Amino acid sequence: MTPPFTTADALSGTPGIFHGFFGRRGGVSGGLYDSLNAGEGSADVPRNIAENRARISGAVGARWLLSCYQVHSPDVVRVTGPWDERPKADAMVTDRPELGLCILSADCTPVLFADPEARIIGAAHAGWKGAHAGVLLRTVEAMEALGADRRHIRAAIGPTIQQASYEVGPEFRDSFLGLDPASAGLFAPGLGDRFQFDLPGFCARQLSAAGLGQVENLGLDTCALEEIYFSNRRRNLRGEEDYGRNASVIVISG
Repeated sequence: MTPPFTTADALSGTPGIFHGFFGRRGGVSGGLYDSLNAGEGSADVPRNIAENRARISGAVGARWLLSCYQVHSPDVVRVTGPWDERPKADAMVTDRPELGLCILSADCTPVLFADPEARIIGAAHAGWKGAHAGVLLRTVEAMEALGADRRHIRAAIGPTIQQASYEVGPEFRDSFLGLDPASAGLFAPGLGDRFQFDLPGFCARQLSAAGLGQVENLGLDTCALEEIYFSNRRRNLRGEEDYGRNASVIVISG
């Protein structure tokens, strides 16, 4: 069975490069993980995770599906082949075929990158900590080190928590204003001293300012779209024990 997935116009139609943003539908897991949980770090049944990941891999034509041990860092790894142990990092780049770069998320922002002319791809996990620390720009630089040209790089911001669902406090806002005072426009007034933060908007601003050829934001809210996506914030609001992970994948065909 091929699970449903969403694609971005910015990355579609690029010869030899395939991608997909997967949610919670089309898998075999049950309960809190119903049904396409791709999270190797979750407490789901391992064989169910493996089957879900195999379905995701098959949907985009990847021979291997590779995910990092994500730690909300700015660290990027160059992928040259499959690994036995997940490296601690939050972004990957490669120029090798059949290696599916898979970002796991459940509200954090997944960003997929491609330079179709150089046939170089990247994938990044940008939670607020990683985005603040510069993981997206580090991914672009790592792609350039492989021979990409940022003027040709296309980026797609996948399903993530959107501003209406993302309540933060004043200290959080202050940390972003200290980094970029112009980001004030990404914080809308909330209840009391709270704000509503536009995380994908922040990511889009960073990428556009970096001079990328194209940046697309899908605008899909993982927290609000319960039937389609897993969400950690929704899990926290309900006091649930665990949560599934969505998969965002990009691969160069063989």
